[in-house]
Amino acid sequence: MNNHPDFLVLGSGIAALRAALALASRGRVCILTKGEPEQGSTGWAQGGIAVALGDDDSPGLHFEDTLAAGDGLCEPSAVRALVEEGPGYVSELLDWGAQFARLPDGRLEPTREAAHSVRRVLHAEDATGREISRVLHERVAAVPAITVIDHAIVTELLCESGRCVGAAYRDASDRRHEVRAHATLLATGGAGQVFAQTTNPSVTTGDGMAMAFLAGAEVADLEFVQFHPTVLDVPGHARFLLSEALRGEGAKLINDRGEAFMSRYEDAGELAPRDRVARAIVRERQRTGGAICLSMAHLPGLDVHARFPQISEACRAAGLDLARDPIPVSPAVHYVMGGVVTDLDGRTSLPGLYAAGEVACTGVHGANRLASNSLLEGLVFGARAGKVMGETPRARGAWTPGRLVACDPVRRPAPASRPEGLDVATIRAIAWRDLGLVRTPEGLNAAERVFSQAYAACASGGSEDLAAAQLRNLVTVAFLMARAALRREESRGGHYRTDFPERHDDTWGHHCSDVLQSEQTDGPS
Repeated sequence: MNNHPDFLVLGSGIAALRAALALASRGRVCILTKGEPEQGSTGWAQGGIAVALGDDDSPGLHFEDTLAAGDGLCEPSAVRALVEEGPGYVSELLDWGAQFARLPDGRLEPTREAAHSVRRVLHAEDATGREISRVLHERVAAVPAITVIDHAIVTELLCESGRCVGAAYRDASDRRHEVRAHATLLATGGAGQVFAQTTNPSVTTGDGMAMAFLAGAEVADLEFVQFHPTVLDVPGHARFLLSEALRGEGAKLINDRGEAFMSRYEDAGELAPRDRVARAIVRERQRTGGAICLSMAHLPGLDVHARFPQISEACRAAGLDLARDPIPVSPAVHYVMGGVVTDLDGRTSLPGLYAAGEVACTGVHGANRLASNSLLEGLVFGARAGKVMGETPRARGAWTPGRLVACDPVRRPAPASRPEGLDVATIRAIAWRDLGLVRTPEGLNAAERVFSQAYAACASGGSEDLAAAQLRNLVTVAFLMARAALRREESRGGHYRTDFPERHDDTWGHHCSDVLQSEQTDGPS
């Protein structure tokens, strides 16, 4: 089967849908989604969408909070676009029927999350992503120019004469199809499934990042992985995200003695940035030798079950009462700050290919994303990409001079045999052990050795079937993460090394990018 729409969108989350709506007036749009349209990370987002709409707030204040959380690596122009354009796009969602929490007088009722200086997080109880998805899917369904194909697992980008001209995918029967288009948008989400412990849905396997890199697009900042500090940790029950909004409403982290401990490690306590809270949990567990729990028992005035119905039900299924019981928690991989390098309009270094959302790297999150900026990022930068994809193509815009440093290119691997015993479960276990919250030189070197060998084997062979393609993508992202983490000899944001525990702006105050060596070049590896 061959399709030839004007525009191709890979993914069905907030960035993909908002871009498709922007494109629909200029031609036919085809959306390919890996599973069901609602299966991606947008629908899983609980806490809310951060936006400066309150009387006590401003884009300038949101800007400063985002820069502070990003630990010195946010690109100011990207952050400015996010916080200044965000209110207009969120107001558009409200006009389209998004139902966010309101006060009895009808005003919006934002909550507060970690590292925000004011209450600016709009929410639909604890199912904000699902509500936004509902609104956008309804808008998309009403546009005849947009076609959605589900259960379409994209395995490769199609390139001709140095330009992306579409993508190949496999359907539920593992049959291969091609879709060619004037412009292609990657909105495939993140790569949480590279790790054994993650809050992400099963579809977030880093496909977009890997396919873009293998097609020749530049990637950056893949060493910066955010670990959400509070994930349900009950043996025999699925890992389930316990939203940062719980702590925004006053929840406390306690040790096995019932003692609140965050003030021992952070002046901001439970509302410190995510990377710091996650590491404080690990340190307290090491200090006491016991479990860490989240408690809301001291908040009798809050109707916890009504405010957090999904979380409450997940705890109930594990035999716990969110309002009364200490809830065992531990960190898990939540978000990847890096990805495919783009300018503020989604252009990548590969002509014809655009990217938006978690798969992309604009520098907006720096080394550590501010809570609830992810939905806003997808909304703003999805719309921006959609606006320019129908225009005459031009080169990707430059980042701040000197802030994006290209490292030695990665060589195209020679054919190699796959390491014995290599499978998805093994990759995820190694990544969790050696590329986790606290990174050691021994672990990083071990991960780089295994993943570089696996990358050479998987990326040098063809993708004869779906399983081979998915393994190749997972291995490619794991390899790039290990390479980046070993290269950055400092600790910053979501990247913490025991051998380099301090931040060093003089030598590492920039972003590092990787690109696959072109066929004609014999440069260094």
